[in-house]
Amino acid sequence: MAFPHRPDAPELPDFSMLKRLARDQLIYLLEQIVLLGQTPHQEYAIHCHFMRVRWCLRKRESMEVRGDEYVSCDEWAFSLLPLDVDLLSMELPEFFRDYFLEGDQRWINTVAQALHLLSTLYGPFPNCYGIGRCAKMAYELWRNLEEEEDGETKGRRPEIGHIFLLDRDVDFVTALCSQVVYEGLVDDTFRIKCGSVDFGPEVTSSDKSLKVLLNAEDKVFNEIRNEHFSNVFGFLSQKARNLQAQYDRRRGMDIKQMKNFVSQELKGLKQEHRLLSLHIGACESIMKKKTKQDFQELIKTEHALLEGFNIRESTSYIEEHIDRQVSPIESLRLMCLLSITENGLIPKDYRSLKTQYLQSYGPEHLLTFSNLRRAGLLTEQAPGDTLTAVESKVSKLVTDKAAGKITDAFSSLAKRSNFRAISKKLNLIPRVDGEYDLKVPRDMAYVFSGAYVPLSCRIIEQVLERRSWQGLDEVVRLLNCSDFAFTDMTKEDKASSESLRLILVVFLGGCTFSEISALRFLGREKGHRFIFLTTAVTNSARLMEAMSEVKA
Repeated sequence: MAFPHRPDAPELPDFSMLKRLARDQLIYLLEQIVLLGQTPHQEYAIHCHFMRVRWCLRKRESMEVRGDEYVSCDEWAFSLLPLDVDLLSMELPEFFRDYFLEGDQRWINTVAQALHLLSTLYGPFPNCYGIGRCAKMAYELWRNLEEEEDGETKGRRPEIGHIFLLDRDVDFVTALCSQVVYEGLVDDTFRIKCGSVDFGPEVTSSDKSLKVLLNAEDKVFNEIRNEHFSNVFGFLSQKARNLQAQYDRRRGMDIKQMKNFVSQELKGLKQEHRLLSLHIGACESIMKKKTKQDFQELIKTEHALLEGFNIRESTSYIEEHIDRQVSPIESLRLMCLLSITENGLIPKDYRSLKTQYLQSYGPEHLLTFSNLRRAGLLTEQAPGDTLTAVESKVSKLVTDKAAGKITDAFSSLAKRSNFRAISKKLNLIPRVDGEYDLKVPRDMAYVFSGAYVPLSCRIIEQVLERRSWQGLDEVVRLLNCSDFAFTDMTKEDKASSESLRLILVVFLGGCTFSEISALRFLGREKGHRFIFLTTAVTNSARLMEAMSEVKA
């Protein structure tokens, strides 16, 4: 039983913020209702996030809280939260761990319901593509809902021409890389939560922190959000000069002109000046933190891992990173990136890195290694090598088609990433003469300094160009998704050319701001407009924290 006078009693939740009720907070509320239940004519209403109502009712009964006389429970069934003009989030950060680690499928129905809601609002989707086990299940469940309520979208003109569903485990590499576009760096450094960020005193140049909404309404942010960080300071400097020039126009104005200036322009200029100061402060804070962490050396190591060069040197860098105890999450991330790009670690390196990590950060992380292995993020190479030898011998004895199926079975069993082969097939590592021009990027690789095109974005680009998975059979096989890549196309007679330019991309398990920036770039280049629906916005730290059994 919790008592309000106890110093360890949990605080009441802040209902002014859109956030889930944590279990301890909800239990505390129910306990207070038990204490206060003797007060006559006192009523309480508990509104739960979807799929929490039954749990709440059971908990209420177990704690002997009197029924409907005092407490009513209702469900707050929002499924989509618009974070920006082109970004919808379901705000389900637990989806990644629940499904990709625990195998819990409860959220798939929630995804299907969200897709059904969008189809009722914007008409049927003429072209549907997807890859991944979760994507296929969500798609099939959504189609069942569509068939049950066939009349709602029948005969309507589609407003969204394409929809693409993609599982997070199809592309772990992109999520594990350090972000270098401005919005991604702000997320990595300050943690963007539900479309807003808390800037501390080091950014605001005052004693107080400030919560700032980051979306297209922030004119300064909207112009730099997708830019590589190396270009941001130059833009902000130019913006500051232009703003000063607009302020200087006041000199020499007569009374009428000054009146118009104050009433029409001054408020907007002050707002822009405030936002500009905040983003300059954020950039300076990011630079200080990244310089302290030797960010350039870190990026160099990541690029070497992506390209498959200097693996020994990269492994030594990771060992040094662990020994210096820079960050348990960062060390795990680098180990996972090494494992996935190399199709698993050789046993000697795996044992060495694991031992050093546990010695540096503590044996309590042992279960985390088990989780990473189960998810296919950190594995040993030996089983994969053995299976490769076996499958090559078997392939000589059977037909090509049968050999492909056998290879699929072996790959699935070993949880191999096949990153090197996929990278060559899809040209994920650009070959450029000279230095990559980040000011005038030529492709989506600019979001990782020209070193790597995000795999998820390349898959979407290739499928949209072909309007199917045709010609990508080998890529699908290497992704271990031969049974989970699907296409559903209907007649496009009713679809306008404008709607066919609109593409809804659904990330199951989270997407990064780097992927969003890359697809925005692709949209500008190809004449598409992308809209993003994600279970949650993620990054490498959130991914590792979801796998960790040690809470910070």
